[in-house]
Amino acid sequence: MSPARHRVRAVLASVVTLLLVGIGVAAHPAHAAPAHAAPESPGTGATDEPRFLRLDIESVTPETVTTASPGTVTVEGSVRNIGDRAVSDVSVRLQRAPAVTSSPQLRTALSLDQSNFDTVGTFETVSDELGRGESAPFRLSLPLTSDTDLSLDITDPGVYPMLVNVNGTPDYGGAARLDEARFLLPVTSLPGDGAKQADTSSPVGMTVVWPFADEPKRAAGMPGSPTEPTRLVDDTLATSLADGGRLDGLLAAVEEQTRENQDRTHALRSSMCLAVDPDLLGTVEDMTRGYLVVDDVADPSGAAHDGTGRDAATEWLTRLRELAASMCVTSLPFAQVDLRAVGAVGDPQVTAAAVDTPADTIDRVLGVTSVRDLVWPDAGALTPAAAQVARGSSTRVALVAANTVEGAGDERASGIGHRVRVGLPDPPISDDRAGALDAVLFDPSVSAALAGVGETPQTPSFVPKSARYALSDDSRTARLQDAFGAVAWSALTPPSEGLANRSSLVVPPQLWTAGPKESSALLATIGDLLRTGLATPRPLSDVLSSAPVGSAELAAPEQVVVDGVPEHVRAAAADQLPRIDDLTDALVLDPQAQLTPALFTSPLRGDLLRAMSLAHRRDDRAAHADDASTTRVNQVAAGLDRLWGAVTVVSPGGVYTLTSEQSPLLLVARNELPIGITVQLHVQAPDEMKITDIGPTQLPPRGSRTLTVPTEIDDSRKLVVQFSLTSMDGRQFGEPTSVTVRSNAYGQALAVLTGCAGALLLFLAGRRLWHRFRGQPDPADEGYERT
Repeated sequence: MSPARHRVRAVLASVVTLLLVGIGVAAHPAHAAPAHAAPESPGTGATDEPRFLRLDIESVTPETVTTASPGTVTVEGSVRNIGDRAVSDVSVRLQRAPAVTSSPQLRTALSLDQSNFDTVGTFETVSDELGRGESAPFRLSLPLTSDTDLSLDITDPGVYPMLVNVNGTPDYGGAARLDEARFLLPVTSLPGDGAKQADTSSPVGMTVVWPFADEPKRAAGMPGSPTEPTRLVDDTLATSLADGGRLDGLLAAVEEQTRENQDRTHALRSSMCLAVDPDLLGTVEDMTRGYLVVDDVADPSGAAHDGTGRDAATEWLTRLRELAASMCVTSLPFAQVDLRAVGAVGDPQVTAAAVDTPADTIDRVLGVTSVRDLVWPDAGALTPAAAQVARGSSTRVALVAANTVEGAGDERASGIGHRVRVGLPDPPISDDRAGALDAVLFDPSVSAALAGVGETPQTPSFVPKSARYALSDDSRTARLQDAFGAVAWSALTPPSEGLANRSSLVVPPQLWTAGPKESSALLATIGDLLRTGLATPRPLSDVLSSAPVGSAELAAPEQVVVDGVPEHVRAAAADQLPRIDDLTDALVLDPQAQLTPALFTSPLRGDLLRAMSLAHRRDDRAAHADDASTTRVNQVAAGLDRLWGAVTVVSPGGVYTLTSEQSPLLLVARNELPIGITVQLHVQAPDEMKITDIGPTQLPPRGSRTLTVPTEIDDSRKLVVQFSLTSMDGRQFGEPTSVTVRSNAYGQALAVLTGCAGALLLFLAGRRLWHRFRGQPDPADEGYERT
């Protein structure tokens, strides 16, 4: 074929390819990549279609429409070309959907087709052309209402879904809607004198649970010590506690919004309860004394350097103590542990450490009397196994999402903010946690919106499939707007008949990554609802002391199991617990020593709880969380190997010679632990040896003791004896030691020879006497007669 024909065919192929690409783009005029079109799995891409533009919202003014707001809504943001070709005629417009009328719509309205946003503005040009990787800003404004111009046509208070739509024409294609961004706009009242205001005749009772938690940071596999500094796996807590950090921001938001000049009637303060993770609190307390950061996470007992957060930890803890002294405080389960996993492990001490003793830690460190008998599972739901863990010896209350129980009452209210009695299977007869369990229900849509706020958004396990979508497709500003709308919705919704005592529980996720400005803005929104009479404070103590209004059955969604701690982690934790218990039982309690058996081994049990933490298991760091759990439980196993291996029998070396067949055997037992321990000598000896059991023996801390072992041997051969030390339950310390033993006694052969010699002597003596008695000379004397 000629070169000319090659060129013609190449040109034709290129033309056909371009036409097909153009047809492919034009075939999707609605949207090439709808931001909320994938409810199946959070954090995944929306479709397999090509993406050309990404629209991000950077500011919404006003964030909440009030009487003092301007009469227009302004949205600013940017459009970026993320595709593989240039896009021309890029334009955006603002659209509105009808007001939210039910709680589930707070989430589902954000994934409606754009045709539902039927109140529209005009398209405004962003750029004539955006090349690959380029971006351009935009600014859209529409009046709330207008008699003459286009407007959002908002005439009543409520929560309104908003949409920003971007159109463009990709190279080789036709004009299409290429991206969109959605958010909620709360309108508490219309601006201006005489404008319509929200109904304040039946304010909603507002309760705010404000969490302080972080992913576990302690290095695993390290026993407790009254003198050794705490070891952390990294120093990110120092940044979080310092000025401008996440934990600093959560604390500063409460300080700022509850100041006397800001919260004059203490309405916000009385509606709030600080929920503190005891693992975080204990870690911060240890940081105030100085701490180390390991150089290699895989080697927690290896090289380490000084942490930088001592001063930040001291200041933050001081501020928290001052705030807690005048506010409601309660404890979270230890390290956001998966209560379902704790139930599967089934260890009473682990259960107590997860949900019973945390309140004691909070009270001791903060110097308060915390609210007890409340369990807030990090999953926001309870499986039957988790419920058995949550209940106490008396009636306990669990804080869970309303859609995780069935039979909670009115569909619209879903029992929100009210207490219901939870039906549980009968506990085992041996189980002393025989109390009842009640549940206080929070709105899953509100909590889901709060979970989307911050640097690392998450989709809680209780969010139904219909309301799950990729949070990464929304900008951080849009997610914050959704939270504003969700928090305000119940206060802006007139009560249904027979439901005058409305309640709202504001329950963010325990590990909440909201930044300082975001958390402060949300508290300011709640404060405004309280000040304007749309809400009234309802202290958590009032919620917990209320009588149950009905009964319900557990109905945790399957996603709770999917997001939970994997089976291999639970099984590994269960394998290590008996080793911890046996070691604790073997240690000696010395009233004069600072280090007690419980202090020495309790960090290891805490490490297993940390390995079962749900921190980051519902966001884009889920793989990291799984790796961290596996690493932590493996390090506990390795740490226990070191501790059990620190108690040994010292081999004497060479051959051990006994001076007689009943000489004692002298051995040396060494204890390298910093605490005394009781051991039992275990012997494996051949049948020719009989060794007397010497009973329990105490070894001093970091010392040794000579063991005198009564031994009886009836063989002069070299015999090999194996010695090891065990706990009283028979669990072996260290490695066995083999000792070669030889006795100087002749044993059975010597007895035979002696017997034969004695018999011969008696025979010869008798023969001599016989001959003398008969007066005959003894033949043995022949040749020795006297001359």
